[in-house]
Amino acid sequence: MDTVKARALRSMAELGTAYDDPVLGKDPQPAHMKDIVVTRQDNGGVHINSGIPNRAFYLAATAIEGPAWETAGRIWYDTVCDRRLKQDADFAAFAELTVSVAAQRFSPGSAAHKAVIAAWNTVGVTAS
Repeated sequence: MDTVKARALRSMAELGTAYDDPVLGKDPQPAHMKDIVVTRQDNGGVHINSGIPNRAFYLAATAIEGPAWETAGRIWYDTVCDRRLKQDADFAAFAELTVSVAAQRFSPGSAAHKAVIAAWNTVGVTAS
């Protein structure tokens, strides 16, 4: 649409800044759990609040050296495919499983493991 002025649909680096447009409005993506949108729309806010785990991924991926698909991408993919991930998992359950997968794949205390923990903590999801 030619009338829309936006940088992107979503920004994983700077949530809430992808657009501020008269047609679309302002990008509503929260970057932290303290700003989570509680709503009955959007299946309880699954799309609007997706910025929180997206930012955790971005933070982990940029903290780990090398291509994102080799480490952070592998952790997130393995987590999504893990049979322990319940269909109704909340952010905390997903975070805990990414931390577990990072420890299993790259060893406890590895740079990848620490980066995943730090990323979730930064977005307000406690991960150990």
